Amino acid sequence: MSMKKTKKTLKQRLKEGEIVAGPWCVIPSTDVTDVIAKTGLDFMILDMEHGPHTFERIADMVRAAENEGCSSLIRLAKNDESHILHALDLGAEGVVIPHIQSKADAEAAIAAAKYHPLGSRGFSPYTRAGGFSRHDIERHCSIQNEKTIVCLILEGKEGIENLDEILSINKIHEKIDIIYIGAYDLSQALGYPGQVDHPEVRAYLEASIKKIKDCRIAAGGYVAKNAADMTWMCSIGMQFITLLPDCTIIYHVFEEQYLEFCKVIETIKR
Repeated sequence: MSMKKTKKTLKQRLKEGEIVAGPWCVIPSTDVTDVIAKTGLDFMILDMEHGPHTFERIADMVRAAENEGCSSLIRLAKNDESHILHALDLGAEGVVIPHIQSKADAEAAIAAAKYHPLGSRGFSPYTRAGGFSRHDIERHCSIQNEKTIVCLILEGKEGIENLDEILSINKIHEKIDIIYIGAYDLSQALGYPGQVDHPEVRAYLEASIKKIKDCRIAAGGYVAKNAADMTWMCSIGMQFITLLPDCTIIYHVFEEQYLEFCKVIETIKR
């Protein structure tokens, strides 16, 4: 049974310090999106970096999520002005921008995601984000700047070493809503590829999360595989909890079901 939906936006909930959770979605299917959204999850990240998505299909997935009251964020394949523009014009609540390794990278991403005076996003109110109409042309920039979520993924050791400079962007205006530490990329950069539970990787994560939280930015940075992961993530101050990808959850559920079936067959054979 899905939990009762709140009327607050995801951005409002993050600002108020709530902890939220949702999966990475790599399967390009509106049906899968619909099923996931119905469960009551807070958000889903439609992953265009690791999933075979097109913007046309993503648009339908955004609508499917929205129809069930689930927030949709689009993860782009790269930090690219035109890709960020397309994603936001589709009406997604926000963008997840990868490969941020410096303050300059972060500023470029923000500029593409925000309208004047916070950025230089290409202006058009005649999109799904603008309601396709002329009604709010003069207010379109302020409405979008207020509601759009900007999530930056810091990947690798360099991004973490430049974290203080990146955080300084929010000292004047609150332009960054979420900073996500790419744990798998970090593990590789530190020489422990895939070992996201390695003490050194966790130490980097914990120190980074504290800095992010102290700047009143929501922090994320791990894929929760079980309750123990979730407990640890919450204990170090993560607000933005990402679950396993949709394909992985489906795989393991069916694998578990099939293994149970095999056990039953073995029992019958005896």
